[in-house]
Amino acid sequence: MKDGAWSAAADGAPSGTAAAGRPMAAIFMLPPGVHLLDITGPAHIFYEAACYGAPVRSLFGSMYAGQETAVSSSTLAFGRLTPFDRLALEKGDMVFLPGLEGTLLLTDDFMRSAKPFLEWLVAQHKKGVTICSVCTGSFLLAESGLLDGLSCTTHWKYAERFALRYPGVRLLANRLFVREELIFTSAGVSSGIDLALHLVQEFWGPYFAAQIAKEVVVFFRRGPDDPQFSVFIQYRNHLDHRIHAIQDRLAQSLDEKLTVEDLAEAVSMSPRNLTRLFKKTTQITIGDYLEKLRVERAEQLIGDGQTVQSAALHCGLKSTNQLRSLLRRHREPR
Repeated sequence: MKDGAWSAAADGAPSGTAAAGRPMAAIFMLPPGVHLLDITGPAHIFYEAACYGAPVRSLFGSMYAGQETAVSSSTLAFGRLTPFDRLALEKGDMVFLPGLEGTLLLTDDFMRSAKPFLEWLVAQHKKGVTICSVCTGSFLLAESGLLDGLSCTTHWKYAERFALRYPGVRLLANRLFVREELIFTSAGVSSGIDLALHLVQEFWGPYFAAQIAKEVVVFFRRGPDDPQFSVFIQYRNHLDHRIHAIQDRLAQSLDEKLTVEDLAEAVSMSPRNLTRLFKKTTQITIGDYLEKLRVERAEQLIGDGQTVQSAALHCGLKSTNQLRSLLRRHREPR
């Protein structure tokens, strides 16, 4: 280890995921122009995991040797970063590479300046370190060569640009996140949180991950096969807090028998006014919206290995026949 290098083996921490006698190191790199939620979302998930007793130690790193600061795309500055060349990682550790300003990815000077870091990243992967990207962080992974011949995803807005620049990578459009052995790529922004929760589940089990999701008030966790354009985030491009409250209630209570009267009372409106306002605001009726939520949630549960009967029960449906009818109506080509 280099003089002054940071090592996860320090501090005599308890036995962890990476190797006996020390916690797993979770390194969150900050490229210039980093997107805030891409880095802070996953980092907070692992912070909560550590608070709940997970053997993990987090650190924020810089992409450049000798540089201990970075400025985000929102101009928020970060200090006390550990330069990548001072990080001593081992098999089982993890590196998160967040998204950054798209204009930088088109700049040859930036890509050349990132070369030493990208070579370091390849070396970490060879050691058995898990590498994760969020949003346009996938461009840096592809630039390093780590994605050659593999599948990945990225933010939908940059998919065409990615495909043109890296034809040797199999880009899977509209996927929340993709796993290729020890490499994970995610679509961006909130999907970084989904990926972090997925990793927590892999490392420490589903019950522990559910505790962390509850702590950060994420009641619905999405998986790798879920689309970027989920119904759980569609129909929400509006500013009416009352309708958002109804949408939250429906998404979090699929197994309950809620009436329009129940929903209207929760936001101090009449059932008639709520029905009218919901359709005007979202361009879809409450009934159709609820059906779409149930269909997507049921498909996820079945995909996770639950029976059709169990999925129907979790979605507040009376029978498997009712669920099958819904699935046919919403998923079969018309």
